[in-house]
This record gives sequence, structure tokens and C-alpha cells, in this order.
Amino acid sequence: MDDLFAAIDPARPLADRMRPRHWREIVGQDHLLGEGKPLRTALESGRLHSMVFWGPPGTGKTTLARLIAQAGEAQFLTLSAVLAGVKDIRQAVEKAQAARRERGLATVLFVDEVHRFNKAQQDAFLPFVEDGTLVFVGATTENPSFELNNALLSRVRVYVLKPLDTTALRVLIDRALQDAQRGLGQRRIELAEPLRDRIAQAADGDARRALNLLEVAVELAPEHEGRVEVDEALVGEVLRGGMRRFDKGGEAFYDQISALHKSVRGSDPDAALYWLCRMLDGGCDPLYIARRVVRMASEDIGNADPRALTLALQAWDVQERLGSPEGELAIAQAVVYLACAPKSNAVYRAFGEAMKDARERGSLEVPLHLRNAPTRLMKELGYGKRYRYAHDEPEGYAAGEHYFPDQMPARQYYRPVDRGLEERIRARLLHLRELDRRAGKGGGQ
Repeated sequence: MDDLFAAIDPARPLADRMRPRHWREIVGQDHLLGEGKPLRTALESGRLHSMVFWGPPGTGKTTLARLIAQAGEAQFLTLSAVLAGVKDIRQAVEKAQAARRERGLATVLFVDEVHRFNKAQQDAFLPFVEDGTLVFVGATTENPSFELNNALLSRVRVYVLKPLDTTALRVLIDRALQDAQRGLGQRRIELAEPLRDRIAQAADGDARRALNLLEVAVELAPEHEGRVEVDEALVGEVLRGGMRRFDKGGEAFYDQISALHKSVRGSDPDAALYWLCRMLDGGCDPLYIARRVVRMASEDIGNADPRALTLALQAWDVQERLGSPEGELAIAQAVVYLACAPKSNAVYRAFGEAMKDARERGSLEVPLHLRNAPTRLMKELGYGKRYRYAHDEPEGYAAGEHYFPDQMPARQYYRPVDRGLEERIRARLLHLRELDRRAGKGGGQ
């Protein structure tokens, strides 16, 4: 059984030394550890069940796994999905079987970065989770519904861990400064309250990062007459370089591009700029953002302001030609323009409806009057017969003409909104439908 109360090795990192030894020492995660919450009930009762902890780094996933094993007086085994294979899983199962057979102990198998296991590796756990050989505890920074197979997901309970707020991180920093056994309390450290707040803020929700930053600052600080003085200049130097979370291929990445898109759609240029800068600051490829901005121009602005698409393409072109920072400024210009532009998803919706009909109605033939007739045989077969050349008609419109397949009634996919240029397009189409009605066509459905 993993001993959380073993002697503290002062050479271990501060974050490891300060790891909570009881669930009551955990700060934050009240939605999981509050009175009557399922995870707290499991910890208090010692009744073990398989689970997956999903959350960003430094939120307590590994610690909770250890405390689960401690609460159930179980053997604690750990694997890293980055390094382990099926052979390692088999060895862990053998150890669990031996512990149950020889000592009557349950086994908690903790798998860090479980999303990195492939389907075969995940499936290898299933029989032993089913028969109780293992209590499976996985940890992941990725959405389990995307990264874990359904067979494993159906056998575990998913607990979502949240980033720690600044108040919780301050508690950890203060605790580390005061704890003389595991922390830094044996030293006379002078660190002003505002500087502690800066470290907590820079940690960006990550407890491990907060304590690592604190430890680095203390180690670099000069010592005078037994006092360690951590001043503002030193803290600024330690925090330089930025500490924002951004996973270029994970959940945070897609959440942020979603926030950018929705801010543009919601006509909030300031929020759109914020999310754009968050992504750029985190290392996102500007060309990826440029491509997504082009999509926003078509999907959410469309013909309400066709200039939006042109500007988005030009921003993409500037990024490709000039790179950063000139290209990033052009992308920012496009994002602001799109956010401020009148909105219409009429083309986006029309395209979806038309594509559905194209897929579901089969290979309907082009009506004869719409076909070209470049040969005499085609003309004899009636290709192009009775076609009305729109430019020769009043108002340049062949009222009553039918352009859909003969077996398909006329459909109305495109419904312009009453905003921007589409307001004028809408008025024009209504006028043309009235001409169709007078000619006996009846217009679209």
C-alpha cells in the first residue's frame, strides 16, 4: 500500500513534498469533495470504484488516486500510458492477483495520461475491472468521450476536475511558506502578499506550477542575516515568459477556437480579439486561425456583407506572404470586421438543405431544356428546346421558368435575412417570385 506518510526527503520538489496526505487537505474541487458529493462519500467510506479524473494539469488527479487507494486500504500501482505497453499491464494484473490471493488486498491501478493508450491497451483492462481484480483509476487532460473507448467508459465514473482559482492557489502558497516539516517554513522567507498573488495568478489554475514557481523564486533569492528576501524584480524574472495553458491538439485548443467563432458570430469584437490573442499567445499557427476566419465569413456573414470573405482571404494571404507580426495584425483586422459585420447564415443553411436533397433524391436527370446541344443529334433529341434566354426577357428574368429536375418540385433553400446587403437581395427575390406567380409558376415551396 502506498505510504503517503513516509519520511519527507528534502531533495524532493516542493510540489511533491506538499502533496495532500488526506482529502481534507485538498483545496478547490468543492463540486467533488463537498458534503454529500459522491467522491467524498467514496473517500470517507473506503468503498472503491473505478473512475477517470479529467482535468488540466496540477488539479490533483494523481493525488486523488493515491488517496482513493489509501482510503480503501488498497495496494497502489501506477502506470504511465506514455511508457507502458500490454506487457506492463499484464504485470500489474499479476501483482493485483497476488495481493488479493496472498494478503486479501484490493488494488488501485492508476494510469496517468490514459488517453494515450490505444483501443487494444484499453481493452486489456476490461476483464480485470469486471471481476474486481483491479480498481481502475485513469487520469487525462483530454475529453474522455473522445479519447476512451465506450467499453471502458461504461465501466468507470468520470469526475471532472477544474482549474484552481487564485484564492485556492494562495492557500497552497501560504501553506507551503508556513509548513516547517514539508514546506519552506523552517526558513525566514519574506514574500509580500501582492507578490504571492502574482505567483498564484501566473500559475493559471495549476497547483504544481504555483509551488514550482514559489520554490524557484525562493532558491534564487538572496539571503541576509538568515532572511530570504523575495522582491518584486525577482518574482517578475521568474514569471517572465508567460504561463498560459494551451494544448495545440487538445480540448483547450478546440474550446478556444470555439470561443473565437462564437464571439464573432455574437458581434463582440472585443471578446473575439481576446480569444484570438489567447490562441496566438499560446502558440497556435496563425494560418490555422486564418483558415477558420474564412469559414466564419462564409458561415456567419455570408451575403449580408460579401466583403467579409474577401477581407478574410486577404488576411490569410498577408499571413502567408509576410508572416508574423504583420500577418497576425491582418488577421486581427479581419476578425474585428467580421464581428462588426451584419450577420446571416442563410447561405450556410441553404447549402445544407440543398446538399441533403442532392444526397437523398438520387440521380435526377437534367431537364432537356436546360441541356446544351452542341451536336445535331442532341438538337434532334430536344436538348435545349424551349429554353428561354433570361437576358432577352423583361427585367432580365424568365418568369415562370423551371430549373429543377422535372421529377422534383421547386424548392426554396436560400432565405435571405433582413440585414445588410441581404435585405436588398431579399427584396429582389420577393419581386421575382411575384413575377413567377403572375406567370403561373407559383414560386418555391
